[in-house]
Amino acid sequence: MSTARVLALTALDVHGDDSLVVVPRPDAITLFGLAEDELLDDAPAGLFIPGNLDAALAYLETELSIREKEGTTHGRRLLLVADCAQEAKRITALLARHPGAVFAVLLGQWTGDQATIDDEGRVEAPPAVASNFPSHLPAMSRTEARDRLLKVLARHKDTQKPPPRRRSTPRRS
Repeated sequence: MSTARVLALTALDVHGDDSLVVVPRPDAITLFGLAEDELLDDAPAGLFIPGNLDAALAYLETELSIREKEGTTHGRRLLLVADCAQEAKRITALLARHPGAVFAVLLGQWTGDQATIDDEGRVEAPPAVASNFPSHLPAMSRTEARDRLLKVLARHKDTQKPPPRRRSTPRRS
């Protein structure tokens, strides 16, 4: 989990202007120590915290279907950070249907290609996946992650106007 925190925060901090990090509320609570009602109204454009994994997947499925229907090839990058235990088949289908359009940092047991990262940040992965990762990734405590998240959110709030909707691509006129 500690490396998942780093990956999610890096995506939000470095790529928040052209990416959307989707973290279901239960996972945001676990990863960052957020309160149940925290960040309900003031999350920046680069972060979406739906109530649960079902809502997160419904959003991603809808967004990607709209992109596909409209022929959009240059939308915001989408990153799901979630515990996959209850929806592994649905996540597998989403990733298979939209290769390269959505990415995932999944917590828990996963049956597909995966890199496993231990508490010290050591990466173990099969050769096909290992080439995408260094042998070691940084780790971050929940308290440190919460502090960094709040700083990133404050910085993003100061530098950008949030869009009127969560859609990551413009609507057709």
